[in-house]
Amino acid sequence: MARFIKHVGKHGDRKVAVIFRQIPGDEHLCLVVYTETLNQNIHDPLIACIESAPGQATENLADALNRAYTKDGQVILQMLHREGMLKRVQTEQIMMTPAPNQKIKLSELNTILNEMAKGEEAVRKLAEIDASRGLQDPKDVAKRMRGESTVDVPAQKKAAGNELLGNGDLASNLRAQAIRMSNEAKGLMAEAERLLKEAAQMDPVAVEKPKKMAAKKATTVPVEAPVPAKKPARVKKAAVAG
Repeated sequence: MARFIKHVGKHGDRKVAVIFRQIPGDEHLCLVVYTETLNQNIHDPLIACIESAPGQATENLADALNRAYTKDGQVILQMLHREGMLKRVQTEQIMMTPAPNQKIKLSELNTILNEMAKGEEAVRKLAEIDASRGLQDPKDVAKRMRGESTVDVPAQKKAAGNELLGNGDLASNLRAQAIRMSNEAKGLMAEAERLLKEAAQMDPVAVEKPKKMAAKKATTVPVEAPVPAKKPARVKKAAVAG
């Protein structure tokens, strides 16, 4: 059975990796990179990132590429932007090819995913309410922190030509990820506190107060003065008559 791979498709006959499936403010456009034009320094790590668990778990490949590196140690997303390799293309023109026998237009895929996201948003809000009450499942939080759930992408500023992501935009993306992780950490802390309270109710542990030691009364031991020893009596010698 052929493996299902997200984020890959074609623009005409050219293979592309879809970095953003929709550009905020221009939802009929997407952001892609033509993989066949990349050198080995970028190509191999980018493909590895796409096929990795984090790459397949994220909604937009850009999130994973912002944490992946080229062979010479540079952040892949930043290098693609710096080298002008990110191109804006109409979603109608991109044919997604998740498997050899499967094809779907990106525009149609976006419509389906956006409809699904509406339901997921309602679930997410309920989860946030539960988290505020200390009822959030730690396993669910851990999954999201590993990138196994939909990641909201912050709105990007519209720019001219093929330019989209500036340094400020990339910084905003990183800040949004940091805020999300901080909120999830708070959820874990709230859940830990709830579990401790529940454990205390099920098996209360009495805290013993330290017993006060009775102060011992000082005992006075009488000390007798030493009695001076008597000197032995001197024996007088008897006079011997001559």
